[in-house]
Amino acid sequence: MANDYSSQRFETRCVHVGVDKDDTFNSCITPIYPTSTFRFESLGKTKGYDYTRSGNPTRRALEESLASLEGGIDCRATCTGMSAINACMHLFRPGDHIIAGHDIYGGTYRLFASPFTDFGLKFSFVNMQNLDRVRQALTPQTRCIWIETPSNPLLNLVDMAGLASIAHGAGAITIADNTFMSPYFQRPFDHGVDIVLHSTTKYLNGHSDVVGGAVITRHQPHADRIGFIVNALGLACSPFDAWLVLRGIKTLGPRMEVHQRNALAVAEALKKHPRVERVYYPGLTDHPHHELARRQMLGFGGMLSFDVIGGRHEAERVMLGTKLYSMAESLGGVESLIEHPETMSHASMSAEARAGAGITDKTLRVSVGIEHADDLIADLLGALDRS
Repeated sequence: MANDYSSQRFETRCVHVGVDKDDTFNSCITPIYPTSTFRFESLGKTKGYDYTRSGNPTRRALEESLASLEGGIDCRATCTGMSAINACMHLFRPGDHIIAGHDIYGGTYRLFASPFTDFGLKFSFVNMQNLDRVRQALTPQTRCIWIETPSNPLLNLVDMAGLASIAHGAGAITIADNTFMSPYFQRPFDHGVDIVLHSTTKYLNGHSDVVGGAVITRHQPHADRIGFIVNALGLACSPFDAWLVLRGIKTLGPRMEVHQRNALAVAEALKKHPRVERVYYPGLTDHPHHELARRQMLGFGGMLSFDVIGGRHEAERVMLGTKLYSMAESLGGVESLIEHPETMSHASMSAEARAGAGITDKTLRVSVGIEHADDLIADLLGALDRS
């Protein structure tokens, strides 16, 4: 980096880290380097880059930014969130055992339950809200505890420091998916986690116009290995996608504040509606993990879920009855989205796994955008009234 912003506050680093790259024209914005290859000055001598799969100045700027925001020593930006998970799984060998939550994102569950199980890795899906269950799931082959907190879609929390202690005591590492919170509201490294990953598609980009991922490390051996894996497997994101995410990060702090403010207002309104059976949002004082959220998070985020009284038919009527909430997968954009986890984001889980996680046909997940809270509440409550 041209300047050292390590002593600056989070919002300042969002705007400035990874930016001062243009000594030729002094551009105030990080340039896009769309080139696939770079000219050598002589055999073995470059200006730092030779081929964009291996490294690119725009992507490196994003990686510097994310490493700074999460408090890591290095980062590798990937082409999707799933490719970030894929890269992490290549840290392990056939026979290794990984403990994961029973209520994780459906795409993660699918990747663990099929391809990587076929490749010889072993997985246990455990309710990690109970640390004793995690201890009981340990085996001599356990090499990792996979953390997703809050969980997708039911916003359950797990104790990151407790899980890190269990893992390290067993000679394993911890990997945390921090997509739901972003580093603005949660810093897993502060709780002993070893590796953090993101789908940058979501809050980090924030504008629903790119797909990407990132793996941030705080130990040099992990940084070296992830760098090798991303290059060898061809998982890196494109320069243009990296530039879009870097652009989105500049407004991460203000966006997350509005997402949270709106989500809390929507959650409180939903609690009072007679057609709503239950609301899942850690910012509510009656959430079962509210105190844990206050201890290990810096805010409560913009995601919530709720159960509609009835079933799939009533849930669908609510989704189709809104005007401001697009019925769509993904999350973390400036616009509000609503989806049906059982048939959308978690359709790749088996029916048994969904039931075990508590995901039912009456559950709806909402990514609360940055529109005015009064409009969002009126629209959603109106759809509930008509359902």
